[in-house]
Amino acid sequence: MAKQVELNEWWQERISDQLKGMEYGSVLITVHDGRIVQIDRTERKRFDPSAGVTPAAVKSEAQSDKSGAQPLKAASRSSKVANG
Repeated sequence: MAKQVELNEWWQERISDQLKGMEYGSVLITVHDGRIVQIDRTERKRFDPSAGVTPAAVKSEAQSDKSGAQPLKAASRSSKVANG
């Protein structure tokens, strides 16, 4: 038979704290053997392009930057594959 999850006031406060201030995202509660063992918060930030600087404008500013900073290069993958 499944165990009832222990959800006392202490856990309710922790879950509520994770939800405070969140506009977009998710809260994942992990339960093992009827007990909460982990709370994960994933927050999303959404930006309205018409409200400010657009990504194209940011890109053109970066290209005209005279600081000499080099763009990041994507990591290349090795052709070797480990067999498990």
